[in-house]
Amino acid sequence: MTDVFICDYIRTPIGRFGGSLSTVRTDDLGAIPLKALMARNAGVDWEAVDDVIYGCANQAGEDNRNVARMVSLLAGLPASVPGMTVNRLCGSGMDAVLAAARAIKAGEAELMIAGGVESMSRAPFVMPKAETAFSRHAEIHDTTIGWRFVNPLMKAQYGIDSMPETGENVAENFKVSREDQDRFALRSQARAAAAQKNGRLAQEIAPVTIPQRKGEPVIVERDEHPRETTLEALARLPTPFRKGGTVTAGNASGVNDGAAALVLATEAAAKKHGLTPLARVLGGAAVGVEPRIMGIGPVPASRKLMARIGLQQTNFDVIELNEAFASQGLATLRQFGIADDDERVNRNGGAIALGHPLGMSGARITGTAALELVLTGGRRALSTMCVGVGQGIAIALERA
Repeated sequence: MTDVFICDYIRTPIGRFGGSLSTVRTDDLGAIPLKALMARNAGVDWEAVDDVIYGCANQAGEDNRNVARMVSLLAGLPASVPGMTVNRLCGSGMDAVLAAARAIKAGEAELMIAGGVESMSRAPFVMPKAETAFSRHAEIHDTTIGWRFVNPLMKAQYGIDSMPETGENVAENFKVSREDQDRFALRSQARAAAAQKNGRLAQEIAPVTIPQRKGEPVIVERDEHPRETTLEALARLPTPFRKGGTVTAGNASGVNDGAAALVLATEAAAKKHGLTPLARVLGGAAVGVEPRIMGIGPVPASRKLMARIGLQQTNFDVIELNEAFASQGLATLRQFGIADDDERVNRNGGAIALGHPLGMSGARITGTAALELVLTGGRRALSTMCVGVGQGIAIALERA
């Protein structure tokens, strides 16, 4: 099969819920990293892009109507370039990258754009239609995250645990203590703070300019979610999701806004368009797990992928593990025999510190892994994440 390379990657800053990016429409937000890619790759004939694939988990508000197509048009790509939106919930952005890579490997494309977007701040409330004529019954659902319009059969067969409850289930099943979760969260915050200070995170961020009614525009160029904390402060946080539980707001990922985009190409297309390959895509895999312990999904997904490409965890110099919850992050690492504080894992912080805009995160950790290989001289990278309703997904890269 044709080799496929990640040739560039860029993202917006990650905004807090209701923060600086909350005034930006979701489709406009998704266009920002794509515009930035186009601006810094002036030698590319953008009409040659075979497809734009974006991940998005919500798709109930401004991200409806095929947000990938809207993003490509808003960014200024030629109208002849098509667009497709994929939804694997938290894994949507990574699935977009894998879908683009598979099209290239199969010989059906040469130049692709993949990414993801989510504005959780702007996720709308939705109302179902009346089930009977003249019904006066009304209900409303918040689409920000989690279950809505629940199927009673699904509830009876699998339960409808919220995301934090699944984090509690993993902590209980895999014996992950509250103290260890808080220490993991503290490391994430410390590494993110260091990466902000030394400029590493700035290398992958395209600033977002937000016009104001009065005065100069506001320029957002740093992730908003990281916060200074201590182990003592984390230990004082309540466990609102389960009495006597261990999951807190401090050792879980955030509810956030952001977008990311990557350019993928064959070696010949990269040369033709003046692109410099960062990493080769070795492969990807997805699996299903019990929904109540969805956080353990990265384990079977990564095992499936590693068996397919003949590698072990020791063969990876960079590991990007999406930190949905510290409990599932630690459970995943321990299943592989990886130390809690392994320096290969989330060197610049993870979702606990940086945030987790659902459709964007998989694209972010894939792009970050590719960039880390270049910056550190590592040979191979693994990016993996859990997915709501019980799935896992993983992608492996090799430095070009």
